[in-house]
Amino acid sequence: MNINISKKQIIAIAAIILFGVLLGVFILSIDKSMPEGEEHGEENHVEAKVHTNQSDDDHGHSDEAKQAQGPHGGDLFINGDFELEILLSEEEGEPRFRIYQFNQHKLLLPAADQVSLLLTRPNGQQQHIDFAPEKDFLQSIQTIEEPHVFEANVTARHDNQALQFSWVKEEGKIALTDHQIEETGITTQTAGAAHIKSVVTLPGEIRFNEDMTSHVVPRLAGVVESVSANLGQQVKKGQVLAVIASTALSEQRSELLSAQKRLELARTTFAREKHLWEAKISAEQDYLQARQAMREAEIAVHNAQHKLMALGASPTVSVNSGTLLNRYEIRAPFDGMVVEKHIALGEAVKEDASIFTISDLSSVWAEIIVSAKDLNVVRVGKKVTIKATAFDSTASGIVSYVGALMGEQTRTAKARVTLANPQMAWRPGLFITVELVAKETEVPVAVSSDAIQTINDKPTIFIRVPGGFIAQPITTGLSDGKVTEIVAGLMPGTEYAVNGSFVIKSEQGKAGASHEH
Repeated sequence: MNINISKKQIIAIAAIILFGVLLGVFILSIDKSMPEGEEHGEENHVEAKVHTNQSDDDHGHSDEAKQAQGPHGGDLFINGDFELEILLSEEEGEPRFRIYQFNQHKLLLPAADQVSLLLTRPNGQQQHIDFAPEKDFLQSIQTIEEPHVFEANVTARHDNQALQFSWVKEEGKIALTDHQIEETGITTQTAGAAHIKSVVTLPGEIRFNEDMTSHVVPRLAGVVESVSANLGQQVKKGQVLAVIASTALSEQRSELLSAQKRLELARTTFAREKHLWEAKISAEQDYLQARQAMREAEIAVHNAQHKLMALGASPTVSVNSGTLLNRYEIRAPFDGMVVEKHIALGEAVKEDASIFTISDLSSVWAEIIVSAKDLNVVRVGKKVTIKATAFDSTASGIVSYVGALMGEQTRTAKARVTLANPQMAWRPGLFITVELVAKETEVPVAVSSDAIQTINDKPTIFIRVPGGFIAQPITTGLSDGKVTEIVAGLMPGTEYAVNGSFVIKSEQGKAGASHEH
């Protein structure tokens, strides 16, 4: 079979072949100059993202595929031949990031400028993490504070490429739905500025009001014949507490009776001498002597009466009244309660023995123990709040006295508040705490004191995050019992749990949220 090809056709075929060869050479030259990442249609900025949720994994709620694990137990990110393993390690006692880098499954030597990391907390707080080479890995210079709930944006530089990886960690998150939060009565507030009264709390004790307390003594030695007052009994002023037989009182009353008889005789003599002198029968000297004797007898009677009054005995006595001269009645000096009793029937008592202690408990003293550093706060006229330690009772008062001396052994001073006690609730000997405002301060971040829980011996609050709460350790500052200043660990505007925070704490315990690395 003969094929006739013209000269024009041969030229056209040759041109087509030449064009194809040139096009092939051009394409090959472009492929050689193109970076490896661009051969696959990728840009220099490559991103991979992994989401790890320790709490959800523990409960079996995570529907995501588990992240690949590296040879050191960390999460593994892969981009072509490059691999990056990241983990949170506590081998040295403090949580720090560790990053291992691989190329074609071979471990690369670490360099500080190879990796950078930006840590973002749920409250929006961001932290740039720096790294330093340690053996065959990079370790973060900063420690990673709890809670370990964050998003870490990692940038790794390899073969002139900036590879980015996003690592979301939610270790210890307490998963609660909006319905569960509502059902359990959990309420939230927002952290912010507050006006806090700095309160100083001092120990103290309820004491007898010494101005209304009397130690009753007999004033005369004798033998107890009867005791009518009992311990704890309320007595009225002038009420007989006990009766003793006293020879000294008998002598005093005998002296009064003798003085009274001498006064009667002196008055009779004076009246007779006066009559005789006026009748010009006797001399004026006899009249004057009789008057002098009468005046001296009157003085003797008054002296004997005042001696009896000083002893608390009646200044009047009569032989015909039937009253025993040695009967001595001990009476209450004022209305009050018998708080001590040291007397019994038939007992011999001395004149200075304290046989009863009576106190008017309608008024008591709150005695405050003040250390040297608080003396500039506790001043006379300062308003205080007094709380009983044994039961729920409070009272307000004014500081009426601050001691000028420091105790030699305790190195403390004493202050005093006088409390009205009409219901007898404040009993002497009761331990109390005394609160007074030292200063008032405006703080930038504060939370409700009811929201603060203690976890692992650290003050903690529960921050609201999407899908539940996380435990956030905090450092507290000033507090007035209702509002507490947050010095570190919380930013203004953060939503936190108030009522029902103990429910979240119990859920955290059930979930085993205290994770050990």
